[in-house]
Order: sequence, then C-alpha cells, then structure tokens
Amino acid sequence: MSNRIRHIERTVLSDNWYVLNKITFEYQQKNGQWVKQSREAYDRGNGATILLYNPEADTVILTRQFRMPTYLNGNTPDGMLIETCAGLLDNDTPDVAIRRETEEETGYRIHHVTKVMEAYMSPGSVTEKLFFYLAHYHPNTERSEGGGVEEEEIDVLEIPLTEAIQMIRSGTIQDGKTIMLLQHLYITQLTAQQGLN
Repeated sequence: MSNRIRHIERTVLSDNWYVLNKITFEYQQKNGQWVKQSREAYDRGNGATILLYNPEADTVILTRQFRMPTYLNGNTPDGMLIETCAGLLDNDTPDVAIRRETEEETGYRIHHVTKVMEAYMSPGSVTEKLFFYLAHYHPNTERSEGGGVEEEEIDVLEIPLTEAIQMIRSGTIQDGKTIMLLQHLYITQLTAQQGLN
C-alpha cells in the first residue's frame, strides 16, 4: 500500500450490472501537502483476451458483435465491432478463463495458450486488468458451434493477418486489445522472418 494515500472512503453509486464506486481519499503531493481528491472507478473484474493464429495459412480468428457504448460514440451505422475473443475471468485463472471464452465465442477448443502481456486498458476510470494470449489453430482443431452464450450474437471471422493489419490502418478495426494483439503478432512474425534471412 502507498504511504502517499490515506483516508480512503468508498460510496457505491451503482451495482446494477457491475459496481461503480465513488472513491474519496487524501493524496500526498510531491511537495508534501495532503490534498483531498475524488474519483469514480468502475469495477467489473479482470478479463482475458486471445488471438488465434494459423501459421500455415497466415490467418487469424476475430469476432464481430454489437457494442452499444461504441454505437453511442459514433460507431455507426450498426455499432458492430471487430475484436479478439475476450471475457471476464469469473473467478477462474486467466488461462482457464480464456480457453472457456474461446470455445464459447469462436467454437475452437484450444488446449495450449501463450501469455503475451498484462495491461490496464482504461486506468483513469476502470479497475480491470486484461491478460493477453496467443494460440495456434488449424483446420483439424476441434470445434463446436461458438457464437457466444445467452443474448450474445457473435460472428466468427477468419482473416489473413496482413488484411487484419490493413483493417487497423483503414479504421475498420478500432478495438484497442485487438490492435495490440494483431500488432504484437505481426511484429513477431516480421522479426522471425528477418532472422531467417
């Protein structure tokens, strides 16, 4: 715990879906002065995301689904967002959770995943930490229907990696976690190719 933060008070503003807290605290500035501050923090738990990659075909698996917050902020005309598969941990370890989410959303049953990084995606307002993974898939990878659970309607897309990178540049892919994983994979592939030359 930081010795520059004291007198933390939490007030629940909403717990309709997840928990929105108002946090009031005192923060010691560099000059030694204590200043009372207030922030709102949305707590939805931690999550995980994964990019499935077929190295032989040089293709990736992405998903597409409706995201209301993006629709409200100009993702028109339909509010659909192209993303890597992702979901909350729900009390599982990140690697277990992401294998579960992968099957629910894409249908692919993945047994081996490789952790790439951890990142706070919106640290000014959301407590969530996201765990990033890569995994290989092939035409013979065991697969069920996918498409999400309950009210989710998730489209599964198989796209060449180079096309996905172009979709970032054109603005067709605008999701942060997806951009991070695609660029990580692309740079890794370029580095590997240069090492062979």
